Amino acid sequence: MAEKWSPSGCVTFCGTARKPCLADSAHCSGSRMPGARHVAVPHSPSSLPLPHTFRHVNIGNQFQAELPDLQDPARLEEEEEGASLVWKPWGDIETNPETQEKGFTALTEKFVQRSGVDRGTDELAQTLNEYLCDILEEFLIFGGDILKFAGDAVLVLWRTPPQEVARTISLVLHCSQQIQKKYGRRDTDVGQKIQLKIGISAGTMSLPVFGDESWQHFCIFGPCLAEVRDAKEVAGAGEVVLSATCWELCEQHRLRIKHLAGTRAVQVTGMDPMPWSECQDALRKLVQDPVRHRSKREGAMRPTLLLPSDLNAKDVLRKYIPVAALGKLDAGLPMDLLSELRPVTCIFVQLQLAAGTSSVHLSTVLKEASRVMLEILSPHKGHINKVLLCDKGCTFLCVLGLPGNKLPCESLHALQSALEIFNSCSTMLEERETMSVAVTRGTMFCGVTGHPLRHEYTVFGQKVNLAARMMVHYPGLVSCDAVTYAASRLPASYFKELPEREMKGLRQPGPVYQYVGVTEESIFGVGLTKKRSEYVPLLGRKQETDLFVSCLNAYRDSGQRNILAVEGTMGCGKSHLLAELASLGQDAGHRVVALELLEIDTRQPFSAIRMLMARALGLQDCESRGDRQRVLKTKLQGTIEESSYCLLNDIFGVKFPISDNVREMDETQRRLELHSTRVKVLEKTLTGDFGIFVIDNAHFIDPDSWFIMSPVLQKVSLFMVMSLAPGYEITESFRKAAADNATSQKITYLHLDKLKASVVMQKVCKDLGVVSIPRDLVRFLIRTSSGIPYYCEELLRCLRANDMLQFCTRRQSGKAKDNWESLITSAAEASSLAATWSSEAQNDGRVCLLRPGVTLENTALPIPLKEIALTQLDRMQPLTRMVVKFAAIIGPVFTTQLLLHILPTGLRTHMNSLLDELVSDNILRWLKNTEVPEDVQDPTEGPATSSQVESSVQRPSPSTRTEEQQPGVLAFCVPLLQKAAYELWPGRQRVTLHGKCAAFLEQHAHKCRSCGQGEFVAFHHFAVTSSQDGGSCRDPADGGDSCSWEALVLAGEELKQDRTHATGDAAEQQAFTEAETGVAERLLPEGEQTTELPDETDRQHNGTHWCECRAIVESVLVPLARHYVAMGDADRAFYYLLECAAAYLHVSNSYMALMKLNEAEVLRKMKATAIACFEEATFFSLKGEVCWCMQRLQLAEKMMREALSLLRRNFPETFLGAFVKAQVEKLPCVAYVRRAACLLQKGRRMKRLAWLLQQSCCLSLLERLFSLEGTSSGRRFSRLAARMKANTDRALDSCWTAELPPRTDLGHRQMPAQTQTQVQMPL
Repeated sequence: MAEKWSPSGCVTFCGTARKPCLADSAHCSGSRMPGARHVAVPHSPSSLPLPHTFRHVNIGNQFQAELPDLQDPARLEEEEEGASLVWKPWGDIETNPETQEKGFTALTEKFVQRSGVDRGTDELAQTLNEYLCDILEEFLIFGGDILKFAGDAVLVLWRTPPQEVARTISLVLHCSQQIQKKYGRRDTDVGQKIQLKIGISAGTMSLPVFGDESWQHFCIFGPCLAEVRDAKEVAGAGEVVLSATCWELCEQHRLRIKHLAGTRAVQVTGMDPMPWSECQDALRKLVQDPVRHRSKREGAMRPTLLLPSDLNAKDVLRKYIPVAALGKLDAGLPMDLLSELRPVTCIFVQLQLAAGTSSVHLSTVLKEASRVMLEILSPHKGHINKVLLCDKGCTFLCVLGLPGNKLPCESLHALQSALEIFNSCSTMLEERETMSVAVTRGTMFCGVTGHPLRHEYTVFGQKVNLAARMMVHYPGLVSCDAVTYAASRLPASYFKELPEREMKGLRQPGPVYQYVGVTEESIFGVGLTKKRSEYVPLLGRKQETDLFVSCLNAYRDSGQRNILAVEGTMGCGKSHLLAELASLGQDAGHRVVALELLEIDTRQPFSAIRMLMARALGLQDCESRGDRQRVLKTKLQGTIEESSYCLLNDIFGVKFPISDNVREMDETQRRLELHSTRVKVLEKTLTGDFGIFVIDNAHFIDPDSWFIMSPVLQKVSLFMVMSLAPGYEITESFRKAAADNATSQKITYLHLDKLKASVVMQKVCKDLGVVSIPRDLVRFLIRTSSGIPYYCEELLRCLRANDMLQFCTRRQSGKAKDNWESLITSAAEASSLAATWSSEAQNDGRVCLLRPGVTLENTALPIPLKEIALTQLDRMQPLTRMVVKFAAIIGPVFTTQLLLHILPTGLRTHMNSLLDELVSDNILRWLKNTEVPEDVQDPTEGPATSSQVESSVQRPSPSTRTEEQQPGVLAFCVPLLQKAAYELWPGRQRVTLHGKCAAFLEQHAHKCRSCGQGEFVAFHHFAVTSSQDGGSCRDPADGGDSCSWEALVLAGEELKQDRTHATGDAAEQQAFTEAETGVAERLLPEGEQTTELPDETDRQHNGTHWCECRAIVESVLVPLARHYVAMGDADRAFYYLLECAAAYLHVSNSYMALMKLNEAEVLRKMKATAIACFEEATFFSLKGEVCWCMQRLQLAEKMMREALSLLRRNFPETFLGAFVKAQVEKLPCVAYVRRAACLLQKGRRMKRLAWLLQQSCCLSLLERLFSLEGTSSGRRFSRLAARMKANTDRALDSCWTAELPPRTDLGHRQMPAQTQTQVQMPL
């Protein structure tokens, strides 16, 4: 429907939440949804024209819209009404051949090169949104309104009566000068400047509206649009240019201009100041509706209108809002939750129209083209996101995979849709008119961009820019990038590689292909693309191969026909299994006819039987049409009559002469004869001496082929193996036939299970060519892949592509280097798991290790796996999907209290029902508490000391808790889904949510009640904060409630079990656990004994309470470090990594303490700011304790000396120094220390306590280290360490006495329980 636009209507995107209504005295300053939001009511007597006061409507809770005036389409070329002024600020980053190398595409490339595709796209979105927001704020103040967003350009409109055009131009120029002065140039984080150039035109425009019953869009065109484009083209960075018409209409006496060569446009170099009173008067003269209401809400800058509820305008206006945004708005979600970073596929379609195209022809083309595109895209949940008119034609941006619309085989659907659009739209173009289509795939920003009062739901990113370039550089065809080519999984015969062409602004765009679709070469199909596994027999599939051999022997010996149907989910190894079975059949002396079907074959009638018959007859090997004809005559002799060979022409691409018999048949007779011929040929190929048949992806058999195959398979004697995927009609029919007694003997139905964890590990070792792999890598792959081979292969491919693995030869037994790096390497090797769980694993060969600094949990998912997970996620309703996204921030296991804390207010009331729905759909599972002693039911009420969260982190408020919500713990059933949902969050939102999680967890970052409730590094936060901060710490009673503590303990037990028991059966779990707990023993040189160490967890039964520290470290401390790393807060992340290490030492897990210290080491090297002296000393002290536990005594001594040096308690290295130090330590100084401690403020006393505790711990360990030497020098240093420790303990006692009154439960030292634990920990 093409309509003439009168400048009065717009759809607005409101920044203030309102409930859906039609009769509302709206006072929202709405923001336009440009690009697909301007509205036309269907042409009918009842709706033409609408009174001005009947034009305002609210949609959902965030959208507000105005209806445009309507005109008769017949008058489209007769009249153009209304005077309008167009102002178009174009960034110098606009996609212009002259500025491309400095433009938007180059800016995108720089962000992606610096931060990767995901994070780079996110940073680009933030940069552009901030810049656009500042610019749009200015022209909203000066009465302008957004008409269109066009990538990095904005088209702005002032509506003015003819008599006010001159002064309105002055107003717009004044606005432009202000914007250029304030925002004309801005630096970015990647070193490239963003600059503005502005073109201004005046005139009228037309607006064609088009779409279908569910979606509508609009475009704008007219002389003023052409002039503003020309003005923009001649404008330079920082310049403002007037079109020729605009220059003729403006107040020329106020301007200083510069004439531009080769054009009638002029550059404005200056103008006389325009007082604000004059600006206000000009604003009042702009075209507005008679009834105006200025919104009183903060930030509103334009008039709003009223609309009663007696019209069906709501349903009409909804068509102009993208489906991806509309669903979330209907669910009542906040505006900031509309944006995501997700992999999508974009299709750019350009219709290049002839010069001087009439408005009628343009409107017709737009209407028909959009109708065709919607019909083709709708079955695949594709949408048109943008429609832009330019001087060379019209461009459509179509997107597949938007939120809530992800489907499997997206790249294949996009290519097929692009080809159908190309073929269909080409027929409607006139001579000298062409079209081109480009398809790209990758991670893009899908969400809201613009100003808070003027939003657009759009898609942009590196791949959008690439598609726009390809569309221009490869005209007249359907092109695609290498990623789409690979993801389609189509044979190479469907494509043609195109010559490389330089595309400005893009570095190394990669190969570009033309998609040609089905060709003569591809009509005969392809064999099995998977090759036989090099691991013979196939790992983990012995039961399946034995069943195949048994069925094959029965077929060979007695001719017993059988169809072996193998069902399994995508990626479970069906294709690999069929390749193995095909090879076994060939080894047994059978001819194997193998065929792999594709999803695209389901849309080609009779394609499956054509491929099956052709490959059975050997037609795929024929070089010419004549060869095919000779083969058909030879092998089908006696099967069909000579006169019927011509019926095979369309089936096999041959040219037999049309016989008289066939020529005389009518259409019905010919159809019946063709069907009979197909059946005869199929029976001949299946029952003859053609061997056994193997069909991979048999669920892709097209309906027409299945109509013929189904009865034939029931009556012929054959042996066939086929793979099937769940969720298809053919799969269901085979499943029912296998269960039917009448046909069950003819069909053997086999369900392919996931691989066992031990098999996954063996497969990984063989794929990598190593004899062992790190324990952490095994756990990561088993947990993320869920035993699906394809997932495991993709994860390994991603790790290797990102250089996260390193390979080396297993070191021969001997004394290792005595340094920290060597200890880390030795621990990694000692904790590695061999290719077999047997103790007879090889002792030499290549081994795989993780590169230093690699954290597998932070590894981004490969796009193929992410799309698989998002396909499942997008089947959910918007609210359910949003709950999964919030839960994903917390981690694979989460408590309902923490989820409630981070959920938006509107979602909290629905949380219980949504969680139950997710549990019923097997997305989540409830964790049940295990049986523990009764005294566990009295957990701690809170920590003795806890740190304050930064001002940016909000503490949970008791008033916001839902009383009806019962505490509980849930876990993701599919870890892949949790990871994919987490990666959808844009960076800023992710940081905010991590901060909320950290605020909640910090209430519980302490020991359990039985261990004293203190921090694991005693008085840690007092030592790293000022005395004022330390004195204002939360009171213990303000810590987390008992229900939260119980839930976190349960979550921690699950996380610990997940970390140590990642495998399936008991034997595998035991080996996996020993890889962690036995590291210290395996690191010892031969012949050395492990010094007996007390186990802190032996104190679990201490008469009153059960130790819960093992669980808390997993569910609180480790997540806290992860949250702060994600927030970019290195100081707090380092703080909690030290707490993690101390906690693991507290529960006698030296391996995990070593791993956390290694993470802290990496973070320490990356920190831009210096680490607090106390934390640096604690870091070395914990290193020393780990070295002590692993019997690296010299390294432990080195670390403790370094720690004491940082603690200003230097320990001498020479005999002379030891002698002098001993004399100094004998001096009486306790009285001084006691008096000095009494004079300190409370915060400083607590800080001194922390320092003294660390000193005592280090000296205690040094005393034991030197005593183990058994030499006179060792005894001398041991006595010195003991004396220094005794003095330190006296100072500690006096400092504690000054802080609190004596406590009889602490014994003669009168210090808190965590002090005794900290000092005695390594002993």
